[in-house]
Amino acid sequence: MLYENNTYDEERALYGIQDAVINNCKFSGPADGESFLKECRHIQVNNCFMDLRYPLWHVTEGVLNNCEMTENCRAALWYDDNIRIENCKMMGIKALRECKNIVLKNTLVNSPEFIWKVWGLEIDNVEILESEYPFFEVRNAKINKLKMKGKYSFQYDDNIEISNSEFDTKDAFWHSKNMIIRDSVIKGEYLAWYSENLTFINCKIIGTQPFCYCKNLVLENCTMEQCDLSFERSEVQATIKGKIDSVKNPLKGQIKADEIGEIILDKTFNFKTDCKIIC
Repeated sequence: MLYENNTYDEERALYGIQDAVINNCKFSGPADGESFLKECRHIQVNNCFMDLRYPLWHVTEGVLNNCEMTENCRAALWYDDNIRIENCKMMGIKALRECKNIVLKNTLVNSPEFIWKVWGLEIDNVEILESEYPFFEVRNAKINKLKMKGKYSFQYDDNIEISNSEFDTKDAFWHSKNMIIRDSVIKGEYLAWYSENLTFINCKIIGTQPFCYCKNLVLENCTMEQCDLSFERSEVQATIKGKIDSVKNPLKGQIKADEIGEIILDKTFNFKTDCKIIC
């Protein structure tokens, strides 16, 4: 079934369609209807403009290519399975939630609370202009060439691989587990507190008080800029090129750097460290 060059604004305009192609359509208008592609199966959506709420809920097997979702297109994809999104603009709040098997490529995003509770995620060449709490409780993801600005990203995640990316985000990776981050730049305060089994390889870390209360933290061949009060009460194995501004109360492991500006060992509560620090 082909739907082409049409405008839809009514409630549930194309509800439940299957094995369909939607080309060059607009979902906008005075009727202000919502859920226009809800409960659909095996659909391909090309070159469409979406300006209404809750468009793709409970969709299975879908492709979106070269589509624009405006800021009015809130909560765009929820409870979906096997969706591929390419060359799109996603400007509405809460764009992806509780979905499975999502591919996102060559796409521009401006969406608070973007990608929550998604299982099975592949990202390649995506830019997030602004977001709060993106990638919350994500499981099983591979991310390449992601550029992102926001706050509180990647919290409570598990089994994530990130490469060739650039983040400007505070409070990132809190309570996350089993992650590998390679060849990336991470700028932001309070990085990766309360995390477990995180590994950073060839990364640049920028910002105050990173890596506190971590378990099994590994840094290989990384640099740290403006990083004071680092590694407090953490289990860490770190090899750092250049200088760390200060290290405070590391719990155990080894920290090796070319230079450390200050080593702070707090005598309060009779704190004892089992961490070797090498300059």
